[in-house]
Amino acid sequence: MSTSKLDITDAPFWQRPLEERMGLFAELREQGPFTRGEYENLLTMETEEFFAVTRYAELVEISRNAKDFCSGEGATTIPNMPPEALEFFGGFINMDDPRHARQRGIVSRSFTPKQLQGVLDSVERICTEVVDDMCEKGEVDLVEAISQPFPLLIICDMMGIPRSEFKTVLDATNTILGAGDPEFMGGQEIIPALFGAGMTLTMLMNELAEERRKNPTDDLTSKLVNAVGDEDMLTSEEIAAFFILLAVAGNDTTRTAISAGMHLLAQNPDQRRIWQDELDGVTPTAVEEIVRAASPVTYMRRTVTRPLTLSDHDFDQGDKLILFYGAANRDPRVFDDPERFDVRRDPNPHVGFGGPGPHFCLGAHLARREVAVMFRELLTRLPDIETTGDPVLLEAMGVPLVGGIKRLPVRFTPTARVGAA
Repeated sequence: MSTSKLDITDAPFWQRPLEERMGLFAELREQGPFTRGEYENLLTMETEEFFAVTRYAELVEISRNAKDFCSGEGATTIPNMPPEALEFFGGFINMDDPRHARQRGIVSRSFTPKQLQGVLDSVERICTEVVDDMCEKGEVDLVEAISQPFPLLIICDMMGIPRSEFKTVLDATNTILGAGDPEFMGGQEIIPALFGAGMTLTMLMNELAEERRKNPTDDLTSKLVNAVGDEDMLTSEEIAAFFILLAVAGNDTTRTAISAGMHLLAQNPDQRRIWQDELDGVTPTAVEEIVRAASPVTYMRRTVTRPLTLSDHDFDQGDKLILFYGAANRDPRVFDDPERFDVRRDPNPHVGFGGPGPHFCLGAHLARREVAVMFRELLTRLPDIETTGDPVLLEAMGVPLVGGIKRLPVRFTPTARVGAA
């Protein structure tokens, strides 16, 4: 089993351009499916070990087999998190059955395409709204103007959170997503800042859940806290954890996909022309290719539950396996010319929404719709939109769960608003 000579847990590594990072992962991937690595646990100050999973086949097998490779021991992050932290930041992605099946089952009732239809309809309305807010300016930071507000507004509207609380949610999610970036810490140490943000979102959601129990509406919060017949429902603690998961993971993956997608189009003008010349036909495959190439979710962790052998490598109970989705999404054993950004790529069995199995992204349908609608809007209403600088990446501590982009400058020919005055 190989050992990484370049430390992928080193924060400066994640400041490198995407192609450089993927270049290193390509080296690791060709050495073998598993790479032994070390990191310093900032909570215990001890050096601990993990195994980076960089090949597609092994990542898919581990994702499918939740019995041998579990999510409920420690955390989905590389270091274990304290139990109290998991109450805020874990949610059901950090659980195994039967707890996972119960909570995911409750939420999934409201995440079918039919149940989500009202939300899907609102995607276009909110997309028009945020583009209207920037279309007359001619030059903006795409993250601030589009990528940041768009998915979070959809989530807040879906949950029934009033617009007056939007900045509260935005600031708290930026702190959690910032993963130690000084820009989002407000001068605080990382642990107090994270817990403070988690408490803010928990209190907000608990107040809303209590109101919806007394006065139900047609929003998602009402559906999750009011049982129909013998249906189970989420407790106050569970719905708060779910909201944090949704507001953080569901928000930042789409946010990063939009920003990274615009950068990928700037780097590949031939692919942009193909997409722009045939929007209807190319949009479905282009969205999948953005998710594959950008792989917004950097990794998830699984923990080995018993001594076992996988691909001729022996593992012990408690070993940490880190599933690097971006590396798997560029595995030449599965993808032809994997380093090429190809908006017509088909087939494209990427794992950008997680591998198959019980933890596949519940919001994948919504995320695809958001990215598709936003790029259709931008490429139609602002056809000459272009980047004017490189993306500014998140300054995370260690390995970021989501490879966030903080800023991406763009310019375009100003155009008139189309929404209601």
